[in-house]
Amino acid sequence: MAELGLNEHHQNEVINYMRFARSKRGLRLKTVDSCFQDLKESRLVEETFTVDEVSEVLSGLQAVVHSEVESELINTAYTNVLLLRQLFSQAEKWYLKLQTDISELENRGLLEQVAEFEKAEFTSSNKKPIIDITKPKLVPINEVGTTELLNKEILRLQEENEKLKLRLKNIEMQATNALDEKSKLEQALQDLQLDQGNQKDFIKAQGLSDLQNTVAALKSEFQKTLNDKTENQKSLEENLATAKHDLLRVQEQLSMAEKELEKKFQQTAAYRNMKEILTKKNDQIKDLRKRLAKYESED
Repeated sequence: MAELGLNEHHQNEVINYMRFARSKRGLRLKTVDSCFQDLKESRLVEETFTVDEVSEVLSGLQAVVHSEVESELINTAYTNVLLLRQLFSQAEKWYLKLQTDISELENRGLLEQVAEFEKAEFTSSNKKPIIDITKPKLVPINEVGTTELLNKEILRLQEENEKLKLRLKNIEMQATNALDEKSKLEQALQDLQLDQGNQKDFIKAQGLSDLQNTVAALKSEFQKTLNDKTENQKSLEENLATAKHDLLRVQEQLSMAEKELEKKFQQTAAYRNMKEILTKKNDQIKDLRKRLAKYESED
């Protein structure tokens, strides 16, 4: 049996797509056949035709067949775009960047290999039935070992990053509130001192000593409260600085993990194969350009 170099799951996915493409192709061919059959039944009812009549019949048939074939080619192109969209969307969820080599789509050797694969799968009497799995999600290539651990670490670091951002926001809010409360207390002290000056005569009448003691106690209590607020503010500022350092550390770890994941993907066999194919194609293009330049110089 012809093989495509894929694992069993991906090969079954390819077979399902080829089954879909064969059914669409069969329906379109039936439509084209019906165009000819309709022409035979509706126009070819006389024994002889003039050159103009034959030309008119063929022109009408050409327009109908052209429209059917164009419609099918457009639909096939759009269908392939949707298929690529599914693959790229699932790859992006795992921070992978897939690449395609358009030149390989015209590789006669690979096209013949696909034709042999289709013939073996759909014309053999001993072919195995394809199990239709209900919309399975694609798994990124080489999703084992170190790559899987890196993906989990990236997710963990992203969650920790979000938590640190929220914590940083809360600490900044607490620091702002503490500064506002400190300003209010300082203003209250100034008002108290001003009120004390304005009521100096009244204080003497009511007993200067008792009121001074009361004011001193209030000042002492207020100063204690102010000192506590200052200490709290310093603590909040230290927590804010610590949270910012933690955030920078996590972001650096996240960046390193993403670079490591990208590096691991570039070391996969699929990436090396694509890079090797691209290098060969570039060499072929350079060789063709040299030959063309040689022929132009000879002319």
